[in-house]
Amino acid sequence: MKKVLITGALGQIGSELVERLRKDLGEDNVIATDIRKPEGNPTVESGPFEVLDVNDGDAMLELAKKNNVDTVIHLAALLSAVAEQKPQMAWNLNMTGLYNALETARIVDAEFFAPSSIGAFGPNTPKDNTPQDTIMRPTTMYGVTKVAGELLEDYYYTKFGVDTRSVRFPGLISYKTLPGGGTTDYAVDIYYEALRKKHYTSFIKEGSYMDMMYMPDAIDAVVKLLNADPDKLVHRNSFNITAMSFEPEDIKKSIQKIIPDFDMDYDVDPARQKIADSWPNSIDATAAKEEWGFSPSYDLDKMTADMLDKLKDRI
Repeated sequence: MKKVLITGALGQIGSELVERLRKDLGEDNVIATDIRKPEGNPTVESGPFEVLDVNDGDAMLELAKKNNVDTVIHLAALLSAVAEQKPQMAWNLNMTGLYNALETARIVDAEFFAPSSIGAFGPNTPKDNTPQDTIMRPTTMYGVTKVAGELLEDYYYTKFGVDTRSVRFPGLISYKTLPGGGTTDYAVDIYYEALRKKHYTSFIKEGSYMDMMYMPDAIDAVVKLLNADPDKLVHRNSFNITAMSFEPEDIKKSIQKIIPDFDMDYDVDPARQKIADSWPNSIDATAAKEEWGFSPSYDLDKMTADMLDKLKDRI
């Protein structure tokens, strides 16, 4: 990995991954792209940036050739809650964009990464300690595109020899970038409201366990997988990864260790709750640990302390 093209670079993952890779590889070696170009944005200002609609495969291929990239990281997608509101748009963006990115990687002979998600699992998947290899019958458009994406990436590996790699991200928590329409967004929102109002109203009901990960661990996982020895990778598309599993009351108690008068109540959003109920309570990341050394650093309390500390200045 020496010269990288990243789609969806202004999103929650992209903005932090661009920053990390520009430090690792040099600013000129990471070409960030997105469908818009906001002035003053750090991702736009800190290195090469191009406006790109991922549905335009010719434009993506031209960018990759012009910059002699050896790695394509495809992050552009509609997330779970938004995808349920706009399922046709979600299919078109999530699948056409992925196909164009895979074709680009095939033609320029580049390593390829695109994330999957715990949303790829469904209500028939084992809920606790969900295995790496298990039934995957999601009931959301987001989940359908993620399962289809995993299969398509495997096809490009076996059929064309494209070095495809992926992880199934849990809910991701970050202090740098606001969430973008996911079911696990409450776990980000709660920290902002704890500092602003010392109160939060959760749209996910009490007792709803979901896997989560702090963004520094997520970024480390992407970089570690991209640098892993390909001969040791068995699963490729996609690896289960997780750092912690908690329900809203757990995160409330963690915050109360630092803000004792913080309180929380519930106003459940049926649409997002339905999605949450279809996902696992906890997943097994053994394959990722054994095949490429995945090892998260943050548990819930360590993440809470860092989130609240970092958000003080932003708020």
